[in-house]
Amino acid sequence: MLASLSALIGPVSAILDKVIPDKDLREKLSHEIATMADKQMSAQIEVNKIEAAHKSLFVAGWRPACGWVCISALAYSTIVSPILGIWVTVPEVDTSLLTTVLMGMLGLGAMRTFEKTQGVSREK
Repeated sequence: MLASLSALIGPVSAILDKVIPDKDLREKLSHEIATMADKQMSAQIEVNKIEAAHKSLFVAGWRPACGWVCISALAYSTIVSPILGIWVTVPEVDTSLLTTVLMGMLGLGAMRTFEKTQGVSREK
């Protein structure tokens, strides 16, 4: 969501260039749009922090659960299904969406590892 919000700022600014002839007003509106997008991103980051710190497994545990579902489905598709397929017909799992979600989560994991190596991570 954050990347898509940032990606919209440029096209909106281009539209403002065509619609608003006054350069100062255009720049002011572009700045206000960028500021609103920054506030939205900051608000989402705060929500993520609150969710991650929550004591309930149903609030804080959705990210790990998502990871386990992705890993389980990929393990089934790459290991279990080919082995079982020797003896019986097994259904296939479309892993394109799972791979996208998992790669995003692994990227976040890499950022977390970087934080830990730099000594800026928060320990529970």
